Amino acid sequence: MTRVCIVGSDDVDLRLDLFGYETARRALATYDVQSPFENTVAVDTVSLGAAVSLLNDLNWYLVRLADEAFVLEPSVSDDEWLSRDLASAVREGEVRAAETDARLKVYGLEDGELVEPMYVTRVQGERPDYDLREVDDTVVVRVTDDEFRA
Repeated sequence: MTRVCIVGSDDVDLRLDLFGYETARRALATYDVQSPFENTVAVDTVSLGAAVSLLNDLNWYLVRLADEAFVLEPSVSDDEWLSRDLASAVREGEVRAAETDARLKVYGLEDGELVEPMYVTRVQGERPDYDLREVDDTVVVRVTDDEFRA
């Protein structure tokens, strides 16, 4: 299963606001909606293609309500997410799965909330430790070169 996670903007209650739109509600109706982190909506899809398609279907709402969208694709990594752009590039064959692990956006996880991302580059196969503040855990998101430079 491929998991999609949408991270709401600070000024919205993502679940409440997203489900306030009938079209978004219908797009998500067939999924078991969860919230793995504070102010997120996550669903499991059948494939990377289905995950990217769902995000494309929800794009109007994502632009208005979300800061980020991640995809967890087991054929790429069991524990590192892909940014929406990187997931799309892998799906389209523009980037091979094996070439996705160099540039990372690492979020701290504090009391269930994603906090203060840190951009890092994997060095000799090792990811530098998150050091922006003391956190309970981290969430790693692989990003495109363009996202890394932004």
